[in-house]
Amino acid sequence: MNTFGKFFRLTTFGESHGKAIGGIIDGCPAGLKLDFDQIQSELDRRKPGQSKIVTQRKESDTVQFLSGLLEGTTTGAPIGFMIPNENQHSKDYEHLKDVFRPSHADFTYYKKYGLRDVSGGGRSSARETANWVVGGAVAKQFLKNIEINAFVSSVGDLFLEKPYQSLDFSKIESNIVRCPDDETAEKMIQKIQEVRKAGDTIGGTVTCVIRNVPVGLGEPVFDKLHSELGRAMLSINAVKGFEYGSGFCGAKMRGSEHNDIFNPDGSTKTNLSGGIQGGISNGMDIYFRVAFKPVSTIMQKQQTINTKGESVEMQGRGRHDPCVVPRAVPIVEAMAAMVLADFVLMDRISRM
Repeated sequence: MNTFGKFFRLTTFGESHGKAIGGIIDGCPAGLKLDFDQIQSELDRRKPGQSKIVTQRKESDTVQFLSGLLEGTTTGAPIGFMIPNENQHSKDYEHLKDVFRPSHADFTYYKKYGLRDVSGGGRSSARETANWVVGGAVAKQFLKNIEINAFVSSVGDLFLEKPYQSLDFSKIESNIVRCPDDETAEKMIQKIQEVRKAGDTIGGTVTCVIRNVPVGLGEPVFDKLHSELGRAMLSINAVKGFEYGSGFCGAKMRGSEHNDIFNPDGSTKTNLSGGIQGGISNGMDIYFRVAFKPVSTIMQKQQTINTKGESVEMQGRGRHDPCVVPRAVPIVEAMAAMVLADFVLMDRISRM
C-alpha cells in the first residue's frame, strides 16, 4: 500500500539508505505552473542536518522532476520525481542485524516479511516522508488561496499556552524548533539539547491551522474530512494521536457549552467544531493537533531480544533526531495539503 489519495494520488518508492527515494504524483490537473524554488524550500524545512537539534545526517534533498511537465507546467500526465540519497552510513546499523530496537518497527517488519532492511529501517524510515513533502508542495500550489500553517505546540511537558488566533505565523520559521513564540521556543530548544546530551529522546505535538477552506469539502459517511485528515496524520512516522477542534476536551463539556452558534452569514460565534461538521468543511478555520512519541532509537543501553528470542543488551548508534517535531512541521502541512487537494477534486463531481 504505497499510494495515498484517490483523485490526487502520490505513490512512493525507495529506502533510507538506498540509491534514491522518489514517487509519482497522479491526478494533478494540467495547466498548473509550478514554482520549483518553493517546492525545494519545503524540502529544506524537512531535510536532516539543518540545525543543532536534529539528526546530523547531511542530505541536500534536491528533487529532480522526471516527467509530467512541459516548460514547468503540469501536463495532466503522471509527475515523476526522484531525490538521491547522498550520505548513507549503512555501517551505523550493522550492530542491529540480529537485534530489535524496543518500540521500533524492526520486530514487526521482521515478523511480517521474514526479513528486514537493517540500514536505517528501509521503508519504515522517516526518510520516506521527503517524498510526501514533494507531493504536498505540489498540492499547496494547486490549492492556491487555502493557507496551511503548522507549528510546534509542545515539547515534552513544555506547552505553547497561547491560542493560535493570537500567534504570528510568519514567526514559525524564525527559530529552529518552529514555534511561533520566542520565549517558549527558547525553552523548547534548551529541553531538546538537554535530552540529546543525556543520550535520550523526547516527544511533542504539532498544531496545524487551515484557513480559507470553502464550505463543502468532505464526504458525509466513510470519507469524512476529519477522518481522512486523521488517517493522513496517523500515517506519519512516530505519530501516536490526532485530535481536531475541541478534541478530547469536548468529551468533558455539555452540548449547551459545545454548540457553535451561527451568525447570520453562516459563520459561527465559536469554532469548537474545528471547521468541520458532519464530516464536511463549514468554512471556519480547520485546526488540529498531532502527537509524536519520542524517537525509538536512543543512545543508552537497553534490554531487548535478538532474532533467536534471546535477551540481549543493545545501544543505539548513528545519527538520529532527539525530537522529531521540528522536522515534522512541513510533513504535517504536506499531508494536510494532499488531503484537501483530493477533496477539492472530488467536490467537482458532487453536484450539477
